[in-house]
Amino acid sequence: MSDAPHAPGRDTAVPTTDLPLEEGISDADDRRRLHEVWVAGTEEPDWIAGATDEGAQEMLPADVEPALDLQRGTAVEDDYVDEIRVDESERQIINMGPQHPATHGVLRLHLELEGETIRRAKPIIGYLHTGMEKTAETLTYLQGGTNVTRMDYLAPLHNELCYSLAVEQLVAVEIPPRAQAIRVLMTELNRVSSHLVWIATFGMDVGALSMMLYGFRERELILDFFEKTTGLRMNHNYIRPGGVAADLPSGWEDDVEEILDVVRDGIADYNDLLTENPIFVDRTHGVGIMTAAEAHAYGVTGPNARAAGVDFDLRKVFPYSGIDAYEFDVPVGSHGDVFDRYMVRMEEMRQSLGIVKQVLESMPAGDYRTEDRKVTPPPRQRINESMEALIHHFKLFTEGFKVPPGEVYQAVESPRGELGMYLVSKGGPRPWRLHVRAPSFATVQALPVMMADLIVPDVVATLASLDPVLGDVDR
Repeated sequence: MSDAPHAPGRDTAVPTTDLPLEEGISDADDRRRLHEVWVAGTEEPDWIAGATDEGAQEMLPADVEPALDLQRGTAVEDDYVDEIRVDESERQIINMGPQHPATHGVLRLHLELEGETIRRAKPIIGYLHTGMEKTAETLTYLQGGTNVTRMDYLAPLHNELCYSLAVEQLVAVEIPPRAQAIRVLMTELNRVSSHLVWIATFGMDVGALSMMLYGFRERELILDFFEKTTGLRMNHNYIRPGGVAADLPSGWEDDVEEILDVVRDGIADYNDLLTENPIFVDRTHGVGIMTAAEAHAYGVTGPNARAAGVDFDLRKVFPYSGIDAYEFDVPVGSHGDVFDRYMVRMEEMRQSLGIVKQVLESMPAGDYRTEDRKVTPPPRQRINESMEALIHHFKLFTEGFKVPPGEVYQAVESPRGELGMYLVSKGGPRPWRLHVRAPSFATVQALPVMMADLIVPDVVATLASLDPVLGDVDR
């Protein structure tokens, strides 16, 4: 019998199937022998099972602190309202997800039930991990946009904007006013399109099946405009360091006017369908409550925090891309329940459409990207006329531009809250380190706060109202 390679941390070799030994076998050949260790349909050897083990997935024993308070949702405020009626041993633990359609992605929840009442919740993530932060270290600053745009796939333009603003701080380039206005136009339309997906899926999750059709119907107009402008419906790589990839297409004003008219009418229809609907009100009022103190403690931002009474919007507190030149209000709730989260996002769509209208009426003339040749390639006509311009263009897109050493944190207000990127340069054409502050990550870790003491049907409504994107969480 031959021996399989040792598993990490094991002291004994694990016997496997008989394999003939050959003289002069290479390391690569030796590694390939691993594929012959396990045959499908048979029991996996311990060392293979251990290599892919996710670790303990059970709920914690009742005497484990302080993590037990996190699962009970009492780490900040103890809001238990029901008296415990059964012995601990009579409770049951169920899995919700990661394949459940109402988890809005590959999110897995461990729920400890007392009858139909949830006493503890444990979110489990990592099923969509793609290593985008590490991948960023292998890409030039110009290529980085194609990577980060895929994190929060419902708000790709916000990902691109945050990354580009961070790079531009390190390079110290000035962005033309028209490029700034185009960025505001595109990101606010992206905010509306993201919220339309939210209202469509949220409505369906609480029983208003028609909302799935209506929300995607209006969103289609915005995606058509994105495709016309950027060439793609999502993952655009349109906002880049130095400006945007291309100017707005001819006739863009008419397209935006149509979006404003149709989406505003659609929001009015949603309001008529849901806001005073007695079934919808019963499913959302007083359900999934998160207080302002709990939002602060867990780092929850965006509409979910504002629904709890936290008056914080990065567009007002730390404005970027000239967003402070436009008039808009920040809707804030007071109860922090599912209904308040619904009302806040509905009003956010109206406010974003108001910003879009202001951009439409005040779009400045000029360049759509900086003329700084450090980050911007020469005009196409110059490439046809000048060998130096051709070489400059070639080196810019093959080697990339070098960024001075330094570090920066840049944050923008994405549809899900504070999206931040910490970027470190050591002077080369690629980032030395990129770390992302994902708003959905903070939201998911706060799930036990809102789910403790709910009944099972309310879990779906609560989770849908939070609008997490698991690509943003795992990235």
